[in-house]
Amino acid sequence: MTVPVSAAHGDATRASAVVDRDAIRANLARIRGLAGSAEVMAVVKADAYGHGLVPVARTAREQGSEWLGVALPGEALALRASGDRGRILAWLWTPGDPGVEACVAADVDLSVSSLWALTEVVSAARATGRAASVHVKVDTGLSRNGVGRAEWPALLEALAAATAEGTIAVEAIWSHLADADLPGSRTVPAQAARFAEALAAAASAGIRPRLRHLSNSGGLWAYPELRFDLVRTGIAMYGLTPAPSLGTTRDLGLEPAMTLRAALAGVKEVEAGTSVSYGSTWTTTVPTRLGLVPLGYADGVPRTSGGRVEVTIDGRRYPAVGRLAMDQFVIDLGADDRCAPGDDIILFGPGHHGELTADEWAASIDTIGYEVVTRIGARVPREYTGRAPDEPEVSP
Repeated sequence: MTVPVSAAHGDATRASAVVDRDAIRANLARIRGLAGSAEVMAVVKADAYGHGLVPVARTAREQGSEWLGVALPGEALALRASGDRGRILAWLWTPGDPGVEACVAADVDLSVSSLWALTEVVSAARATGRAASVHVKVDTGLSRNGVGRAEWPALLEALAAATAEGTIAVEAIWSHLADADLPGSRTVPAQAARFAEALAAAASAGIRPRLRHLSNSGGLWAYPELRFDLVRTGIAMYGLTPAPSLGTTRDLGLEPAMTLRAALAGVKEVEAGTSVSYGSTWTTTVPTRLGLVPLGYADGVPRTSGGRVEVTIDGRRYPAVGRLAMDQFVIDLGADDRCAPGDDIILFGPGHHGELTADEWAASIDTIGYEVVTRIGARVPREYTGRAPDEPEVSP
């Protein structure tokens, strides 16, 4: 059964992103098998990589994911509002974010990677009257978020003091790999060594967390020795490859979960020498038929896709031609007279019926599958196939 979900000013007769919950279940089962004894964190940030925060989170819980991972406190609070009562980690905010105190009150774990962040979490714990559970993030070489070596001793001292006060409990120490999806990378052993140094320093300061986590989707395949106590899986649970260097989704035993579809909005015959779309970047050389796809960059379809990708109708591929516009783009149907308005167009999907996968679409426009699926906007309703998870009870 297909269950439509409303979107901002969108209509499923025009287009929809169809998400296969059974594919997500199968991908998580594959990941669970690789993770061994490690706990699994299903990363559902950015509206579950465009697949729908709450429906995907519920599917992941049903499949046994002990943790959900999000970037922003607001994402974690949305999960709590949906009725989720399991472990959730949020790891990115700026000074003064009111969601920090709300997360402590809602028993959401927070990542701490600087003294200012710890200070805010401690203040939130005092204000709410409950200890905050924290994951301390160490910068081991990505040079992004995470406490650096110079600040590590001072942060350890502050963590020990807050632990003694009872305002925090250190649940985990973690980091993020820069090249987890590159087997044989020289940076990964260096980061692993820095992570080990940070763990040893923490132990010397009396801080012994329950969990250590370093591995993401790429690391799960490329570096099994770094799975530690928990693995964070994002892109793999949605059935896309972390990187071409690891193989295709089929190579990894994964199934793409999203299919982006639209209804053909128009068909017209044109003469040779007819220019198509803005800038006249493509002109017909022979008489042809043009089809109108009612999706554009306002829906999250990359503008650079014009002239570089193909879509399918009933398993037959047709190229996108001319510039992709805000709400629509054009495909060349050639001499094919089988297409008519209302026909179902597949932009990308699992690849079982000749359509491009999101990974292949990404390769055509020099980006990654992550960007292709997360860009799909709110005007495109999400529809869900596969068995629906049980609905949790939501406290009033």
